[in-house]
Amino acid sequence: MSDSRIPTARLGENGPEVGVQGLGCMGMSFAYGPSDADESRAALERALELGVTLYDTADAYGAGENERFLSPFFKAHRDEVVIATKFALSIPADDPTRRVVRNDAPYIRQAVEASLKRLDVDVIDLYYMHRRDVDVPIEDTVGVMAELVREGKVKQLGLSEVTAAELRAAHAVHPIAAVQSEWSLFSRDIEARVVPAAAELGVTLVPYSPLGRGFLTGSFADAQDLTADDYRRTQPRFTGENAAVNGALLEPVRALAKAHDATLGQIALAWVHQQSEVHGLPLVPIPGTRKASRVEENTAAAAIRLTAEELALLDPIAAQVAGDRYADMRFASAGRE
Repeated sequence: MSDSRIPTARLGENGPEVGVQGLGCMGMSFAYGPSDADESRAALERALELGVTLYDTADAYGAGENERFLSPFFKAHRDEVVIATKFALSIPADDPTRRVVRNDAPYIRQAVEASLKRLDVDVIDLYYMHRRDVDVPIEDTVGVMAELVREGKVKQLGLSEVTAAELRAAHAVHPIAAVQSEWSLFSRDIEARVVPAAAELGVTLVPYSPLGRGFLTGSFADAQDLTADDYRRTQPRFTGENAAVNGALLEPVRALAKAHDATLGQIALAWVHQQSEVHGLPLVPIPGTRKASRVEENTAAAAIRLTAEELALLDPIAAQVAGDRYADMRFASAGRE
């Protein structure tokens, strides 16, 4: 495995240069079944060696546990990493399994102070609104976020799962450096409006779940085969008849993986990376993993080039996917476009 570092991309028009692939850290503490702390720490270190500098977390991941877990790594490499975290998914004290979307000013201020404390840093490099509360004007939410920038608590602002109209309204209040939305061979709804708006405004796209939460790697065929506490068991695309239909859609990915002497995941990630050229904007996918070997595999995908004919072979997949992304689609922006 080559140790060559990945190229870089800029977050927004005035943000930092980061590795063209980031690392989603949620699974190290939350959602995807048991994890090994030492193994996760090795993955973090290996990612940095390979040029991964954008590390993505959120206050809702394990009710703050993910931020706490990452803190020692961030402190050891503070000048080398770009820390991205998020607010908006409040966890009620009486029901830790629920998530309540909040974008109001008191909650934002409470959330940023709590994240700064858990991360044990003076400033957050990229602070996202994790989900949209449609009862709060986005101009008000971003206005509070802009105050955090002026106060030196946050450097850059980001939004997650927003519509093109919401992005434009937010950007008019304060420059938005990044929009994080699901974007993969299985999820392409943002290409209709959000991606063109981001390209026009100079906003970087940060695709989350670029590997379809692992399904595009072929690592599991049905979520019911995963551990009982794995979040993917609740997602419609990965169970029952939907899983069977979607599994069959991987055949062209398998064919290209064989042709390139690559893995299915590498082909799926290579496709995401090339959307930067297709749509004319910088993007930094954040595949999540807890293993150093997977970090090596994922970063190597940034060097794979798919031909126009190969991209065309993969193009029909998304339109044939069975099932919604979430059981509760209020957590996605597609229904608001």
